[in-house]
Amino acid sequence: MTTTHTLSVLVEDKPGVLARISGLFSRRGYNIQSLAVGPTEEEGISRMTICVTVDDFPLEQVTKQLNKLVHVIKIVELEPSSSVQRELVMMKVRADAHVRSQVLEVTQMFRAKVVDVSPEAVTVEATGTEDKLEALRRMLEPYGIREIVQSGMVALSRGPRSIAAHHR
Repeated sequence: MTTTHTLSVLVEDKPGVLARISGLFSRRGYNIQSLAVGPTEEEGISRMTICVTVDDFPLEQVTKQLNKLVHVIKIVELEPSSSVQRELVMMKVRADAHVRSQVLEVTQMFRAKVVDVSPEAVTVEATGTEDKLEALRRMLEPYGIREIVQSGMVALSRGPRSIAAHHR
């Protein structure tokens, strides 16, 4: 059975770490659906949020091999029920004078923001779950989406504990 997994991976912020980790997945024929990397609260450590679709059993093998990489500090699989997961999307939508108010109404319904305006288009920014962003896209599609860019998912476990706690 194929399922999507979200991994939070703490790594040392060193050149080549991203390539080594993504290479581990690609060599096994796994497609990374989403990858986001950024600094953490601790200098010199980055957090990678990796969403990958795999068979349940082989993910364990990949996790074990990731743990063997020198610059990997800690790996945690984040379950949707015990984590907060968000993505960012920006969409440039056709919005001339005839439909602009309708486009703005849809934008407000989804608590999205207009971040750029021109006479013929508006650029909308929204954050949320994959489902919410997909619903926004479907609602704006009839007006004409000229461009879309979407970040990878970022996620944190719920509650007060940090996965970085006591990692050294």
